[in-house]
Amino acid sequence: MTDTTDRFALPLLQPGQAQKEMFHNEALAALDLVVQPAVEAIGVDTPPGAPESGQSWILGNAPTGAWAGKAKHVAGWSASGWRFVAPVEGMAVWVAADALTVRFRDSDWALGEETAAHLVIGGDAVVGPRQAAIPDPSGGTVVDTESRTALAAILAALRAHGLIAS
Repeated sequence: MTDTTDRFALPLLQPGQAQKEMFHNEALAALDLVVQPAVEAIGVDTPPGAPESGQSWILGNAPTGAWAGKAKHVAGWSASGWRFVAPVEGMAVWVAADALTVRFRDSDWALGEETAAHLVIGGDAVVGPRQAAIPDPSGGTVVDTESRTALAAILAALRAHGLIAS
């Protein structure tokens, strides 16, 4: 039998174990960090001087002090001191400082990036998979030149936003 859970290494109770409440409370404290997680900021390497109980941060690549050796972890302050949770693939956290969601993907945090097959708003699919490239307009008279310039600007904007291929 293992001592911890597979994903978040939460402590498991063992048969005949003394002081089970300590392990149970530790698991609850860790869950408090990862269930509907929200942090103050991402990429922070220095612990704050006076954190409030319940505040959390996503650590940067070179944390110092009490955070040393916990790069990219979620660090939360509690009445018992710092608690750390190692991120797992797909973990999503709200970052208050940026008002964005950050997701742990490919061994790193990606702030504000969402991956979807399509975007649906109010039941209407508004953005789907990228369509094939649209050729630039060509040919015509002088008036057509102005129209082509306007259409080319529209196509450039659509390409810049990734809505159509280049």
